[in-house]
Amino acid sequence: MSEPEEDEGLSPISDRLMTELTAHRTLGLRHRLGEHPDVAFRAALHALTLKVFYHNGPDSCLELDLKTVSFGAQAPGLNDSVSAEAIRARHESWAKALPKESEELWDALGDWDSDSRASLFAHVVSLSVNAVHEAWNRKPRALAHADRLAQAVELDMAACWTPSVDTFLGRVTKARILQAVGEAKGTVAAERIAHLKKGDMATEAEALLADASWLPEPLRTPGQPTQVETVAPDSTIAETLEDGGETTTADDDEARAATHAIAAE
Repeated sequence: MSEPEEDEGLSPISDRLMTELTAHRTLGLRHRLGEHPDVAFRAALHALTLKVFYHNGPDSCLELDLKTVSFGAQAPGLNDSVSAEAIRARHESWAKALPKESEELWDALGDWDSDSRASLFAHVVSLSVNAVHEAWNRKPRALAHADRLAQAVELDMAACWTPSVDTFLGRVTKARILQAVGEAKGTVAAERIAHLKKGDMATEAEALLADASWLPEPLRTPGQPTQVETVAPDSTIAETLEDGGETTTADDDEARAATHAIAAE
């Protein structure tokens, strides 16, 4: 390693030496930051907020990454859902509260109270959640963690999603439609629509489930009480289930007659 000559005066420190010195400083910063949870929280909030709200370069020495996945194409009407509207409104509210220039963010966060910082942190971190099932990207442990997260926040999807012909009932088999009605309203209700063609069955099921708070399994939070009933299907429903849900072992007229006979009894 070449050393500078004595008569060179205050020449710039070499890049190599700068790297060595700043490596030592980085370790010193890591050590001290690890002893100050409040400053670490503020630093993490600062770094993640920069990622979400500002797009003019790295203004943080923390190498924290936050990926936000856009949702809209995955399901019809997703951007107009209750959850999407609430997130959008909250995001716009925070955008108005934050300083316009990223250079001012650190000091601004320091002036906020702890509750405001915590609320912003929750919003920013929430935008990184991705619990979407994708056939090409199996991630069972991540999805299992999503279940734990749902339990921790007491997620109740019935407050922001309802089963309709478009969202579920028109896109599954007759067997699943009858299963949904049977779970939410009981066997008798399922019997009453068992004879219908699939389109009519889905429409009737939508009306029956409108106020039932019923959810398909992928939307249920493990351990959360549900209004689901355990039902034993009658013979007409059983035939639909055994046949894979698209047809029954009897034609529609026979199935209709059988259902009316059961109801008459």
